[in-house]
Amino acid sequence: MSSECTVVTGGAGFIGSHLCEVLLRDGRQVLAVDNFSTGRRKNVAHLLGQPGFALLEHDICEPLLLDTEVGLVFHLASPASPVDFSRLPLEILRVNSQGTWNALALAERSHGRFVLASTSEVYGDPLEHPQRETYWGNVNPTGPRSAYDEAKRFAEALTVAYRRRHGLSTGIARIFNSYGPRMRRDDGRVVPTFISQALEGKPLTVFGDGNQTRSFCYVGDMVGGLIALADADHPGPINLGNPQEMTISDLARMVVELTASKSPIALQPAPADDPRRRRPDISLSRDLLGWVPSTSPEAGLAKTIEYMRRETAGKSAV
Repeated sequence: MSSECTVVTGGAGFIGSHLCEVLLRDGRQVLAVDNFSTGRRKNVAHLLGQPGFALLEHDICEPLLLDTEVGLVFHLASPASPVDFSRLPLEILRVNSQGTWNALALAERSHGRFVLASTSEVYGDPLEHPQRETYWGNVNPTGPRSAYDEAKRFAEALTVAYRRRHGLSTGIARIFNSYGPRMRRDDGRVVPTFISQALEGKPLTVFGDGNQTRSFCYVGDMVGGLIALADADHPGPINLGNPQEMTISDLARMVVELTASKSPIALQPAPADDPRRRRPDISLSRDLLGWVPSTSPEAGLAKTIEYMRRETAGKSAV
């Protein structure tokens, strides 16, 4: 790749692959970097061979030296699913510390811009509702979610310190629950879990009393927010998410209806440190970036269900 490029670490992941797709459509040179610990080659298979796109298998925890100018780095590399918190805790901590450092250095060498994909998990089980960027959070530093929560908090601190020390242009996006096509069926997040269970006619497992809330943002909207932050000069942190809050029970009922499933809803004990409420205040993203999500839960879930139906049918045909 000879001209200035945009690097997406975690580019074969769920959000990363959608981001690469849109960047390429916008006419940018895109290099997707992934070690495939949780990313999947098939997520970007349709981009391979297209002019302006390249895929590099590399662990960003190791330095990345490129022979091209890098105008922009999106750092999305990190396992991000609940099943990964216990399966890959050391890998999560490493990629958000050493990996973030290497991604920052990559941007600095070309005096590019760096955008960190942080998370609403930095707020923990919030005592403030909705959550504003000024809220410091309520995080258990040794609990079952701590590897991810604290890794992202460290990544934010490292990004801010790097900006102050080296003058690098950086932005921090706090991503709230995202969903859409290319999510792994077995990744433990609630949307693919519910859809998979509904399509198979199994009970939808709702943990706790089902009254805990989340705010779900369709991946297409999320990608638009990330690009808007990259094109701005704001350091963040900026919340990116859908302020439409719903209970987990309501989500389960919606999935059952949209899949025309007869699956019942089964309550299970709540896991430790599971946040009770989660909803972003997106005043900053609206006022500074001109960004608000536009995809309704019904429309986004319908697209996700269609993708998972096709994926299931494809596996059955093998």
